[in-house]
Amino acid sequence: MEAAAVASSGTGLRCSLNPVPRQQRRSARVGFTTKRQPCAVTCRRLLLRPNARLYRAASASASLDSGAGNSGVSRKRLAVFLSGGGSNFRSIHEAALGGEVNGDVVALITDKPGCGGAEYARCNGIPVIVFPKSKSAPEGVSTDELLNVLRDLKVDFVLLAGYLKLIPGELVQAYPRSMLNMHPSLLPAFGGKGYYGSRVHKAVIASGARYSGPTVHFVDEQFDTGRTLAQRVVPVLANDTPEQLAARVLHEEHQVYVEAVAALCEDRIVWREDGVPLIKSRTNPNVYT
Repeated sequence: MEAAAVASSGTGLRCSLNPVPRQQRRSARVGFTTKRQPCAVTCRRLLLRPNARLYRAASASASLDSGAGNSGVSRKRLAVFLSGGGSNFRSIHEAALGGEVNGDVVALITDKPGCGGAEYARCNGIPVIVFPKSKSAPEGVSTDELLNVLRDLKVDFVLLAGYLKLIPGELVQAYPRSMLNMHPSLLPAFGGKGYYGSRVHKAVIASGARYSGPTVHFVDEQFDTGRTLAQRVVPVLANDTPEQLAARVLHEEHQVYVEAVAALCEDRIVWREDGVPLIKSRTNPNVYT
């Protein structure tokens, strides 16, 4: 748990695992591994920066891994952004491993390299990218560098799972209709800058609203204003605390986000002429949700 990542120009990813005998340290240099690593041995930070040799290898791996799933659609490559524990990220990753989602999480992007979601990614062999670069995270990458990373990894879709920073416009424009976010309220209510986590649930209860629930929406260049793709409704009980309401909403988040990502990866999202996205049923192509 006390290991530190080292980034050196031209060497790609280097991760020192502690404790690691000196004679074994050469094997600790890693690139894009699909082998799950023991959670008892984790990296404090795993920094990914553009490296031509590394990404040529990653692109070759992407070509090999692009086979079609059960739906007849090629498996999609997913990048997840988060800032916290990442329970929605875990649900999506587990669904992908179990075959419920026709895709693979190939990168985890975070502004907090020590968060629980980043640790989970390291335990499962998923590269962690620190973004954006800041005083608290000087090892982070720039927007241009991140775009190069995502392109070289052949990322098809970007999923936000509790990422608290506004996504740069260049990134949104690079993934039109290909970036989803989960928000813990029934948007457009209780959305926008400053509405996240327990703040949302406190505001819902204080408003007297009788219902709440999660919203999966496409990402645009503002907070929580993109087109709604899916929602679930839960009751707000008379004596609810923010923690109780949050737990009820989170249970639905894990289900609806996986369902939405599964539809995205199976090309089952269609757009009405007025720009509203709909999910086509997996079993009946004439039914939409």
